Amino acid sequence: MNMNRIQRLLTATVVILGLFAFSKAAVATRKANHHDGKQLIGANVNKDGRHVIHKKGDYTASADVKGGKIAGVHVHHPKKGDVPVKKYKTHRKMAQAGGLQHGYYLSVQYQDLGTVYIGFAWVNDDGDEEIYWFPYDMILDGDTGAVEYVPES
Repeated sequence: MNMNRIQRLLTATVVILGLFAFSKAAVATRKANHHDGKQLIGANVNKDGRHVIHKKGDYTASADVKGGKIAGVHVHHPKKGDVPVKKYKTHRKMAQAGGLQHGYYLSVQYQDLGTVYIGFAWVNDDGDEEIYWFPYDMILDGDTGAVEYVPES
């Protein structure tokens, strides 16, 4: 009977260690791709309606514009339908106007502590986050539903 207990304890330990290793590996491979939403929307910010801002594979990201401000971002996949979008806020400039910028590569000179940025994020098929950053003053309702962005790296 004592041997049975040891065998169950050993099995449970192996399973727990395996789950822990798997979860750490899944988190470590995730990265965030930062996009300058202001640049992507461009002159369409002056036209009310839904405007496509980015396409990645089968995914299409669109921004809803109302009164010259971004009311929301939606992502659609033809087979999966609408994809959940998470709303972030930060005081760091995560995307540069010239293109993609990863948050962990930012030096102090690129950090703008006086401006709040709102990001709309979704997860692609590879498990990576695609985030579209806009200055707070471009967002219709910036604070509602936004959580503080903390880079994973």
